[in-house]
Amino acid sequence: MTRLGLPVATIVALALLAVPRAVLHDLDVIHEGTVLNAVLVFVPLLIWVVVAVLHASNPFLALLATGCVYGLCLAVVHTVFWSPGTVDTAIPDLVLRGAVILSSLFTGIALGTVCGVVAWGLGRLRTSGCRRSRR
Repeated sequence: MTRLGLPVATIVALALLAVPRAVLHDLDVIHEGTVLNAVLVFVPLLIWVVVAVLHASNPFLALLATGCVYGLCLAVVHTVFWSPGTVDTAIPDLVLRGAVILSSLFTGIALGTVCGVVAWGLGRLRTSGCRRSRR
């Protein structure tokens, strides 16, 4: 284990689980409101929480780190696959790309925070349940 609660390789692998949805969405292969999109949104996050609850020494910190890595990946995906020509605006491309990067980082951090809180709470319930069953 690391100070992050999980090995760095595990944190990166967990973050990468959520990247295919961003790529497919940016390529206009999947669309919001479809079952496939919902699966690609929620299953990776569920896996994040399960892995953190079962294996992390600090589930919150592990998933916050995972969210940070995911945010970086999201920023790269959106920068690579996003076409400024799809936005009808007079705002310079550099400003729009900067906003996309900041939004991506914030999204990753927010997802990591929410999943981390859920994993932390479930971990607390799990350990308190184990203590009760030993009595």
